[in-house]
Amino acid sequence: MKGLWKYISPFAPDQSGACSVFYGLGGIVVIVDAGGCAGNVCGFDEPRWFGKKSAIFSAGLRDMDAILGRDTLLVEKLCAAAADTNAMFAVFVGTPVPAVIGTDYQALRRMAEKKLRLPVMTVDTTGMNLYDVGIEKAYLELFRTFAAASGPIQPETVGVIGATPLDMTCLEDPLHIENMLIGQGWSRVLIYGRNGLSNIQQAGVVAKNLVIAPAGMAAAVYLEKKFGTPYTTAYPVLKKNWVCDFTGKKILIVHQQILANALRQQLLEAGASAVTVASWFMLNAALKEPYDIALREEEDFIQLADNQTYDIVIGDGLFRKALKHFMGMYLELPHFAVSGRM
Repeated sequence: MKGLWKYISPFAPDQSGACSVFYGLGGIVVIVDAGGCAGNVCGFDEPRWFGKKSAIFSAGLRDMDAILGRDTLLVEKLCAAAADTNAMFAVFVGTPVPAVIGTDYQALRRMAEKKLRLPVMTVDTTGMNLYDVGIEKAYLELFRTFAAASGPIQPETVGVIGATPLDMTCLEDPLHIENMLIGQGWSRVLIYGRNGLSNIQQAGVVAKNLVIAPAGMAAAVYLEKKFGTPYTTAYPVLKKNWVCDFTGKKILIVHQQILANALRQQLLEAGASAVTVASWFMLNAALKEPYDIALREEEDFIQLADNQTYDIVIGDGLFRKALKHFMGMYLELPHFAVSGRM
């Protein structure tokens, strides 16, 4: 039955992806909801929540606030929160409530900027899309607002787009990526999202951008158009402790596309006979092999993997629950947006 998922839990939604981009950047993140969506972000979709503080607030919309569109009350709440924080910006992140009532985000932004005297951004997420859509929108909003040509191009500097926990295998990956890029000859690595807004503001001087997740592609294209910054795609850190022989094996990888592509190359070099990438998330046409598969339903995955087509399936451990008849080898590759585990 279409839309019926019996084994796989819901994935992180778009507002969670957007909040992940803004996390720890020194701003106030206002989730425009009644409280449930904010609880979901802080309780399930943000692994940094228990180790690093960030100013995330719920709008706390009541029924009549939403029905009557009382944006002035929301702006007053934001101003009260700003009085207790040393915020550098504010951002409104959408949920199903403003999507249903047709909130005018531009008007909300203008009202808030007039009161706050701070840069205010809006991300029109709806809660109906997956996390990568929210990440894509948030990156674009950040770079449009803060990226500037702050000097001449620095040939020794590289930027990294897409390093959110929702798209990586562990929280230490950004550090590993930075070390690997330095080992390749780059003397400065700007991982966008670290060091507050500083790295975002310097995006105009980097010599090249590295995109490690499909949700960062739109931002890379924007920076190329604005500053002429070239970009490439790769996930440079994928050393797994899998002790097995891949020679002659047919393998299915289920993860975000750029990471999966990097793993595919490693497996082919290790002797695999064929490697297919499948995903419920963004599949960029330019990065896609003809036989790669865009998944839509849980049943799509079951029909694809729960048979004798593949010798090995690689994906988040949560997916294993759906494969009742798969007799091959299952290798776990964490995807936090899927299971909330790393």
